[in-house]
Amino acid sequence: MIKGVDASAPPGTETCAGAATAFGRSRRAGRGWLGALAAVLVVVLVTALPARAQPSGEPLDVVATTGMLGDAIKAVGGERVSVTTLMGPGVDPHTYRQTRSDIGRLTRADLVVWHGLNLEAQLEKLMHDLARRQRVVALAETALPRADLLADEDYPDRYDPHVWMDPSLWERVVEAARDALIDAEPASRAVFEANARAYLLKLDELDDYSRKVLESVPPKGRVLVTAHDAFRYFGRAYGYEVLGIQGISTESEASLHQVERLVGELAKRQIGAIFVESSVSERNVRALVEGAAARGHTVRVGGELYSDAMGAPDTPEGTYLGMIAHNVSTIACALGGDAGQPPAGVAPCKK
Repeated sequence: MIKGVDASAPPGTETCAGAATAFGRSRRAGRGWLGALAAVLVVVLVTALPARAQPSGEPLDVVATTGMLGDAIKAVGGERVSVTTLMGPGVDPHTYRQTRSDIGRLTRADLVVWHGLNLEAQLEKLMHDLARRQRVVALAETALPRADLLADEDYPDRYDPHVWMDPSLWERVVEAARDALIDAEPASRAVFEANARAYLLKLDELDDYSRKVLESVPPKGRVLVTAHDAFRYFGRAYGYEVLGIQGISTESEASLHQVERLVGELAKRQIGAIFVESSVSERNVRALVEGAAARGHTVRVGGELYSDAMGAPDTPEGTYLGMIAHNVSTIACALGGDAGQPPAGVAPCKK
């Protein structure tokens, strides 16, 4: 089934359930009152963890699962944090499994932050187990009310985790990161709050840039076709129709029927550019190009987008700000828009 999102569709109406979402509904399914009691005990144990009364000479040791979370912690924590990111450039968080060295880093950390919302599906059990004895926070899952989330079309009880594709939603995750750092080291509150304010202003600027550039694409051309369905929040935020070959999770494989249907859409609607992703195989995208050619329609790869992982360290795309600015610039240029002057460090796209 071709995946899409209508920018005008109303969001859900539920709200987060605090500790219940923090420690996962699936873990408690079928356990009755014993499961509920266990969840309460976990909350008590985690909230009772001691915080640093005064900053020591050593920075807080923070482990983040994804590059986007690690970047947020660095921006807010500054010199008061030392951040280790488990998943580097090009790594798919949907399928990532912990290594022995990961477990060592996690158990030694002062604070562990993960995304939640079933993004790190293979790490969920480990995270819940760690939360019984140390400070662990699912930042996106606890920061965002369900009314702001998009449902997973394949799994009605789940939500699309790719919230970083909308900078206005990501701001709330950054605020949750600030609060988690303050909880871990209250004496550094002023530092964390000042850093967060400065970074949130940059996110506002990024959102303004993105909106201006993406509006330069002719309305008929505002169709984004990608390797998997990671851009639905992007589409909702900026008024783009989004079609993914694979579903929200790359664990699900695209069928031949899905590819054929999307080839038909490309030819029928004369869509001229589609996009590969840095953390997903190009195989299905290349199949679309070849399938469209067989029907007499030429479609090109408009560029590589960063979806579930940032770019290489020490490059503009190796930060959240640079990653999103790169995506916006690449999409606008490929679809007939004008990227204008991108933020510092982001190379202008070439049409």
